[in-house]
Amino acid sequence: MKKGWQSKQIGDLCEVIAGQSPEGKFYNSEGKGMAFYQGKKDFGKKFIEAPTTWTTQTTKIAKEGDILMSVRAPVGPVNFATDEVCIGRGLAAIRSGSELDRNFLFYQLLHLQPEIAGKEGAVFASINKSEIKALPLSFVPLPEQRQIVSILDEAFDGIATAKANAEKNLQNARALFESHLNAVFTQRGEGWVERPLGEMAMFRNGINFTKSSRGESVKIVGVKDFQQNFWAPLAGLDAVTTEGTLPDSDTLQEGDLLFVRSNGNMELIGRSILVGKVADKITHSGFTIRARFNCKGVVPKFVCRFLKSNTARRKMIDSGIGTNIKSLNQATLSSLVVPLPSTVEQTRLAKQLEAIEDETQRLESIYQRKLTALDELKKSLLHQAFSGEL
Repeated sequence: MKKGWQSKQIGDLCEVIAGQSPEGKFYNSEGKGMAFYQGKKDFGKKFIEAPTTWTTQTTKIAKEGDILMSVRAPVGPVNFATDEVCIGRGLAAIRSGSELDRNFLFYQLLHLQPEIAGKEGAVFASINKSEIKALPLSFVPLPEQRQIVSILDEAFDGIATAKANAEKNLQNARALFESHLNAVFTQRGEGWVERPLGEMAMFRNGINFTKSSRGESVKIVGVKDFQQNFWAPLAGLDAVTTEGTLPDSDTLQEGDLLFVRSNGNMELIGRSILVGKVADKITHSGFTIRARFNCKGVVPKFVCRFLKSNTARRKMIDSGIGTNIKSLNQATLSSLVVPLPSTVEQTRLAKQLEAIEDETQRLESIYQRKLTALDELKKSLLHQAFSGEL
């Protein structure tokens, strides 16, 4: 450690207040009593956000300027309290003493967060008051603390601006592709026709497998695999054991379309992928439906592009059956109307959209790497700051 620096513990310089939840009967959402925070849910980037819950019975109170720490999974995130608030069991308040600049403490807690959250990959479920007080703290006189805070404030402001720009560029890249994709199907030229998917394809539900099955081991496409590029060869699939030998009618072949039928998540219903080259015997789970084209003049890549458009996804979600958990069925998919130009035009548009998507993914990769690099820069600056290297 740098000469003149001291190693202390948080408990030497701070008061730690463990949260305690009032009885639920005292909660309200009308602003009566004191603002109440239970955990990390209302954390902002640095300051706690506006309350959504209040309590007419107060237990443990954090003051304005206290640092609130999430003490239940996730463990370690911190935010400043912006007013006097009541805190529940998911939070602790850390109140710095006169020898410690609270912003210096905040940055140091950010630096400690990976250690607080877990060691060797194991995430702690909680941290208690005694453990918080025992956390190590690098200590220097107040003037040097404030100098370090000033350097970090300036650096972090610049990083925040760079991150905001990268995130905006990432969103713009995705939005541009979605806009182009939807324009293809809304600004149609001459010669387009509309055909129900059921006139072009045959459907088959996936199979539900049990662990007790004794038969052939085959790879299976499940809901988790719908994150892949939709005409790339499927890789990294799980394997299941069938009852006896799997019939050919339940296997996949290149050009098949797969849809998420249901798995309890509305965000996934209607997602589709186009099966690429199949080297092994592959089947699909009971949460999916397969469509296999059985007519000429249809380019599967083009149809899959339409099915991935916002317009088609919305139609599938809105047409889903069920009250609490919606799901697709063969009848719904069969009636889905697909706009089609000539076969030549389908092929041309499919290639054009593929090229645009490739460029979009290239840009997304660049912006994502930049975001990762900025996060690493923050960690590096914090390490330098609290090892006396700034």
